[in-house]
Amino acid sequence: MEFSLEWYRVFYWTAKLGSLTKAAEQLHITQPAVSHTLKQLETGLGGPLFFRTAKGVTLTGEGEMLFRYVEQGMQLIDVGERKLAEMHNLDYGEISIGASDTLCRHFLLPQLERFHRQYPDIRVKVTNRTTPETLALLKEGRIDFGLVNLPANDAKVELRPSAPLHDCLVGGPAYRELAASPVPIEELHRYPLLLLESGGSTRRYLDEFALACGVKLTPEFELGSLDLLAQFAQSGFGLTVIAREYVADQLAAGQLVEIPLHPPIPARHIGIATLKGVPLSSAASRFLGYLPGR
Repeated sequence: MEFSLEWYRVFYWTAKLGSLTKAAEQLHITQPAVSHTLKQLETGLGGPLFFRTAKGVTLTGEGEMLFRYVEQGMQLIDVGERKLAEMHNLDYGEISIGASDTLCRHFLLPQLERFHRQYPDIRVKVTNRTTPETLALLKEGRIDFGLVNLPANDAKVELRPSAPLHDCLVGGPAYRELAASPVPIEELHRYPLLLLESGGSTRRYLDEFALACGVKLTPEFELGSLDLLAQFAQSGFGLTVIAREYVADQLAAGQLVEIPLHPPIPARHIGIATLKGVPLSSAASRFLGYLPGR
């Protein structure tokens, strides 16, 4: 026979306080409600749990045995409620994030530093993957949210734009003279071109933009990361397209030179990916509040 947890809560406080009246006060119910609940429990369990005395109530042998187990259960519930409160207050918890190496370095890391200073007891796990792989991890339930390169699409994922990215054409100091006037996109074939490997969202965005302009991009070098693209371009291997936000230091130092491109590449955004219909933990929700949104 199944009983309401409230019945055992009434039993617990009556046994602990030795009084129906005091149990009623503790539970904010009436004394007759306590008495009725205990009668239901005793009937269901097949025997008395208390001796009624002039001073209150005392547990029977069967009641003492039951109380030992109920007390443990109530203590576990109290621990669980305290742990939950700690998680809500961000005294405890864990966040699992998926993001590419580049997004981790240039976007996620500064926000994590701010968050960790304020909530040092929250554990953070970061899994480095490409945008398609990050979305797959999200749908498998292995991360709380992902940081991805937009545009991206998935029917099961909610994508919210965050910080903007401005892709620009850059080269090493040897290409400085090209910065004097815009380079038409159809003339990019005249220069060695360095691009990311095919298959990622960033490369796909660039290829689709070029095709819309009637140009098919044919790189001489295909590399696996934006950091490598910047290093190869800085060493004079050719021109590359990279988000201005990722090479701001190299541009300021003159290690890379921005070359105007005609037409310019439209801005895109970093995206925050969450699973539709799945609520975030308190820690993950609070961390998302640190990220810029549009």
